[in-house]
Amino acid sequence: PHRMSPSRNAEGGPAGPTVAEGAPSAAGPSPDALRELRDAMRQFAAERAWEPFHTPKNLAMALAGEAGEVIEHFQWLTAEQSMALPPATRDEVALELADVLLYLVRLGDVLGVDLADAARRKMRINAERYPIERAHGRADKHDRL
Repeated sequence: PHRMSPSRNAEGGPAGPTVAEGAPSAAGPSPDALRELRDAMRQFAAERAWEPFHTPKNLAMALAGEAGEVIEHFQWLTAEQSMALPPATRDEVALELADVLLYLVRLGDVLGVDLADAARRKMRINAERYPIERAHGRADKHDRL
């Protein structure tokens, strides 16, 4: 399948950094780690004068493309195979997940969204939609519980 060059986006402009290019990684989902990534991505884009290319549309499209690259690693695998990836494949998936995270953080920054706050708010919503007593051990959507 056709894959975009890691250095160009769908519009032909520069894409975001890849882990191989020295982009930072988060030790965990803490707000400080997200802010650190946000600031590093902001600086990375500014140093390359990529801000005009980092529109919400372009970043969302790049994010979707990277998510598709994650999916490619799991396509046609059984559930069991997907849980026991060979080390080399797991490393490739880790780098694709990093791309997804980096584009997500950059998109949140461009839109002025505090991702940690948004995630906490969404978790509260999900806790109400999926109360333990009705959702425990079930994969049904909230409106079917």
